[in-house]
Amino acid sequence: MLNRVAFVTGASRGIGRATALSLCRAGFDIVMASPVIESNQEVAEEIRACSGQAMTVNLDVTSPDSVKEAFGKALKDKGRIDVLVNNAGVTRDGLAVRMKQADWDLVMNINLAGAFRCIQAVLPGMMRARWGRIVNIASVVGQAGAAGQANYAASKAGLIGLTKALAQEMASRGITVNAVAPGYIETDMTKALPDEAKRKILASVPLARAGTPDDVAAAVKFLAGEDAAYITGHVLAVNGGLYM
Repeated sequence: MLNRVAFVTGASRGIGRATALSLCRAGFDIVMASPVIESNQEVAEEIRACSGQAMTVNLDVTSPDSVKEAFGKALKDKGRIDVLVNNAGVTRDGLAVRMKQADWDLVMNINLAGAFRCIQAVLPGMMRARWGRIVNIASVVGQAGAAGQANYAASKAGLIGLTKALAQEMASRGITVNAVAPGYIETDMTKALPDEAKRKILASVPLARAGTPDDVAAAVKFLAGEDAAYITGHVLAVNGGLYM
């Protein structure tokens, strides 16, 4: 049997990179996508080093043309896409009263609309195959909210709602749609937080540590595999108990 093909957005670093490597070790062929094609190539070399098959594509999820081109290349090369991991995301934090419209629009366009564009690109093939796994990377902020992150919280809450709606639409076609909601994870995005903010967050985590990209990747790998065949519409929290 041919290996399953997993398409991972935002694969050049952090959670996306860890997910691509984890799925590779589990026997998936990987398509790595992000706007930083050079970084994708670095990850591709790591995947090939673990005897995996990898291809890289340039992807700007805000551009319908870029999405069409990237998924078209992947389908031409691999023949199909079995798993989509919607990991691409950004933050543009600020208090709502002063938030710029451009910061609201960018976060919603990448985190929510971008994920939907990618989903639309893979659904026809998954529906024909009557098998598919879609895993959306949400956030604890989409469940609990966070001051100063109205745009990010709204985008991730929207992604959870999208997950549940699509799970109901696609169940009869053998396609599962789930979300992983990370808590405080050590990534480039969270490194920018002030030290005091980091200490405050960690004080609220029952497991008393930050999560790692590998913690999130393990959850994604589970939802992408055969063992999760009877799970759909679920939000899997990977947050150390930060939100229950």
